[in-house]
Amino acid sequence: MLSYNYLLDIALILLFTKLLGLFTRRLQMPQVVGALLAGVILGPALLNILHETSFIKQVAELGVIILMFNAGLETNLTELRKAGKASFVIALIGVLVPLAGGFGIAWFFNRGDLAQGNTSVFLQNMFIGVILTATSVSISVETLKELGKLDTRAGSAILGAALIDDVLGIIALTVISSFADPSVNLWGVLLKITLFFVFVAVIGYVFFKLFTYMVSRNNQDLRRYVIVSFVFCLLMAFCAEKFFGVADITGAYFAGLIICNTQRSRYIASRFETLSYILLSPIFFASIGLAVELPSMTTSILLFTGLLLIVAILTKIVGCGLGAKLCGYDNDEATQIGVGMISRGEVALIVANKGSALGLMSSVFFGPTIIIVIVTTIITPILLKIAFNRGRQHELAHGDIDNPLVREFNESEKLEMMEQRLIERSEGLECRVAEPGDRTESR
Repeated sequence: MLSYNYLLDIALILLFTKLLGLFTRRLQMPQVVGALLAGVILGPALLNILHETSFIKQVAELGVIILMFNAGLETNLTELRKAGKASFVIALIGVLVPLAGGFGIAWFFNRGDLAQGNTSVFLQNMFIGVILTATSVSISVETLKELGKLDTRAGSAILGAALIDDVLGIIALTVISSFADPSVNLWGVLLKITLFFVFVAVIGYVFFKLFTYMVSRNNQDLRRYVIVSFVFCLLMAFCAEKFFGVADITGAYFAGLIICNTQRSRYIASRFETLSYILLSPIFFASIGLAVELPSMTTSILLFTGLLLIVAILTKIVGCGLGAKLCGYDNDEATQIGVGMISRGEVALIVANKGSALGLMSSVFFGPTIIIVIVTTIITPILLKIAFNRGRQHELAHGDIDNPLVREFNESEKLEMMEQRLIERSEGLECRVAEPGDRTESR
């Protein structure tokens, strides 16, 4: 018999994420913090009203795919190209420093007493470092969009570095796993990653040409291009995960990046923004909170958790911030980039589960991992907003706001906001004066 409990689950998630989002906004915090707290409150950690069902997991995965696809659509390609080399340096140092920091703190506590399984203590400790290398870009993307900073110099660097971080994280995970499981082929993984970027380049070029041709031939009914874009996004996400072992969100981001320079890309982005805001993003962020189950921990494990949390935060800020400084970013931008890379989110849990399956992750380390996921996920949006506000204050204090480039950027932001409002008003007018199907949508 078909169960309709999922309808109640969705209703509760949407209601509580919105209410807590408004509450956190009144506290001058990003609304995404409220969505995360909604999941924690409704889930097993507190009220135990909702649980992470397979349906919620699948919708949440679709939510993060659309979130990253939309981030690709809204990416400033000029800034991204400028940040290309810098993103690699930031990601590389931002992986090496947490890897070393995680290994060091784990080695201090785990010299054999906490070890389980047949694998060496060295590999177990190194795996803690691998967990700290992971970055959950979705939290930062949502916050940057809310702050209107996604297409800034620092925002582009965060996006680029986080995507490269995913690839480097896969390599680090594969290297450690290959020592524990002889069936893991490191060179095979590296070949797949290389082929993925070749695949993106070829498919991207072909799709860009076809899509541009389609839009130029028929520029009236734009809804069909939203559907075509959605299909392309899903296929890119599927191929990335299924055939190349790369995260589906990376495939979705590149799909958005390919379309972002075409005609009507802003119209397409506005449609996906609505879908994401109404349904998919709230479910995704709430699902992170629903997955939280606070374990019972001893005093030594609590001490380890506290120190590991400090290391997790500082190593990303220092590592990514240092990489940004080496690439010519100023102090404010370096801080923004470092803070934007703090969140571990669901990525750390996925890596931890992989390590557990290989015998590299002792069960006593799951509690600390969960705490790190919760805290870094919640504090990243807050710290990111503080970092950007601080940068804004420095601009005002030093007169940088009068720079012609800054004025031009601010004016372009205002024009985009005015354009979006005009689109919304025109759509509202169409809804009032036209029966369904009487006219096609146009921009």
